[in-house]
Amino acid sequence: MIRRIGLLMTGAAFGAATMVALADPGALLPGQAEAASSDTYRQLTLFGDVFERVRKDYVDNPDDQDLIANAINGMLASLDPHSSYMPPDDFRDMQVQTRGEFGGLGIEVTMEGEYIKVVTPIDDTPAFHAGVLAGDLITALDGEDVAGLTLAEAVDKMRGPVNTDIIITVRREGADEPIDITITRDIVRIQSVKWEEIGGDVGYVRISQFNERTFDGLRRAIDEIEGKLGGSLKGFVIDLRNNPGGLLDQAISVSDAFLDKGEIVSTRGRDESETQRYSAEAGDLVDGKPVIILINGGSASASEIVAGALQDHRRATVLGTQSFGKGSVQTIIPLGANGAIRLTTARYYTPSGRSIQARGIDPDLEVIQPLPEELQGKVEARGESSLRGHLGAQEGEERSGSFAYVPREREEDEQLQYAMELLRGVKVNKVFPPDPNQGVPGASAEAVPN
Repeated sequence: MIRRIGLLMTGAAFGAATMVALADPGALLPGQAEAASSDTYRQLTLFGDVFERVRKDYVDNPDDQDLIANAINGMLASLDPHSSYMPPDDFRDMQVQTRGEFGGLGIEVTMEGEYIKVVTPIDDTPAFHAGVLAGDLITALDGEDVAGLTLAEAVDKMRGPVNTDIIITVRREGADEPIDITITRDIVRIQSVKWEEIGGDVGYVRISQFNERTFDGLRRAIDEIEGKLGGSLKGFVIDLRNNPGGLLDQAISVSDAFLDKGEIVSTRGRDESETQRYSAEAGDLVDGKPVIILINGGSASASEIVAGALQDHRRATVLGTQSFGKGSVQTIIPLGANGAIRLTTARYYTPSGRSIQARGIDPDLEVIQPLPEELQGKVEARGESSLRGHLGAQEGEERSGSFAYVPREREEDEQLQYAMELLRGVKVNKVFPPDPNQGVPGASAEAVPN
């Protein structure tokens, strides 16, 4: 039997990377899983008739490849915001990004109506330093309206030679006029894990996305922090705020780093037989030291897998605000020389069986980060449920997410400060450290007034 290589991805944004898996090509062929009806064949004949009419009578001579590619992308885009067609160049770029290095601006984006929505600027990239904010809507590139462009076309326009400038025009919530931002393109090298010791007793680990290097980076971070702090180490803060996701296998490995046993995540497709479960192996890399996970409205997908797994097992206290709520898995299906399609094939569930699709992860301890005065009224809380055509929640009421703002100055970061005070015993709260004998966390969270 011929097999295709599929790539499983959890990232909320275009270009997030994937995990290799095997899938059966018969799923794409009529007559295998489910026979196509005669009405289906009539509709395919209709498509062929329209295609020929456009080729013959359109005012300009259209490119056949473009027509087919756009038809495929339109079909996939109509399913949900995370399914799409990737032409060969985009597929190659995605494979490069999987390795954690690519050229461009450093913006994680998705479609929002006719425009391109910034999910988050990646740390220490040209977009980050130019002041692009999560939630910005890109309406024009170098003065050209993006309306009518596919996501892939818009991303392609944002790429270009290193050291060349591009002007992106953004519409920002609360701003009276569109904002022009000039960004100089550069090679974007993603160091997905950064770490440091804070105050001689707290290990701080920031994970900005999940690529091929993430687990190795986490392991180096733990080794270095423990080597420097030794017995004075009180615990770890794992910062997943504004992390849009990425590789499923890396999310599993990061969760496993803090667990000795138990399920980490399960993925469930259309048929019950497609369910896959991933479990932890023995060996907690930090030997049971206290762990606090930081999340916010920009924490999506793979980030939510990690937060949900450690929360359900009562291994970590989750602190911050409600996460984005992307609970679906995409499979990258190569099409030979014709690129690939990215297709939503499963939902994922936390160890307790929770689906976070369009709902998000509730923190054990809600700590709201105030917006600075200059951003008040200019950004809004958005989540998966606000995306047009999103998969609906399978249980409970859909929720809209929370703000994705993180201040650059540590002294102003109330979520991080609260986490460090918990680890040092300056603050005391019943959810820290988590009680392993308690049940699975519910939908409520204790709010901390600011």
